[in-house]
Amino acid sequence: MTHHRDIGAGPPDEYVEAEIHRLLAEDPAVAEQGITVVRRERALVLYGEVESPHRRAEILRRVSERFPDVPITSDIGVIRAQAPTEIEQLP
Repeated sequence: MTHHRDIGAGPPDEYVEAEIHRLLAEDPAVAEQGITVVRRERALVLYGEVESPHRRAEILRRVSERFPDVPITSDIGVIRAQAPTEIEQLP
């Protein structure tokens, strides 16, 4: 007779947070060290700054694929890694 743990519970938060850090740091397509994972209510929030909206989207896509049952929220900002190529005209 086998006993099953509550499957709906999922992995402990610490495990998920550590796995997300490992995923972001070790995945060659991401290699992002500066993202922090914080538990808020029932979701995990990713904090940090990256150099492009594409990179932010890629990080969220990979984390969501790895943990499809964990609600993920992004508070990742985009910083300009280089100077703009043209001067913005303000009205």
